Amino acid sequence: VLFAIDPENPGERERAEQVYERMIDRAISVGGSCTGEHGIGLMKRHHLVHEHGEGAVATMRALKQALDPQNLMNPGKIFL
Repeated sequence: VLFAIDPENPGERERAEQVYERMIDRAISVGGSCTGEHGIGLMKRHHLVHEHGEGAVATMRALKQALDPQNLMNPGKIFL
């Protein structure tokens, strides 16, 4: 989704972000996903637990740690 807003208007940006959050929540509530064509994205990473659950996200973190113990691949992108 691309919102055409005036970046100088904080109210427009705030409203667009609220709509975006509601869209993601709605997608997850009907069995969809918060991810997109290029993955989860920085703006949506906080939705991972809501979509997949704590156990799955813990497994994702463990796999990331096992495969990349020095955190060289995409550091700080998903798992902080």
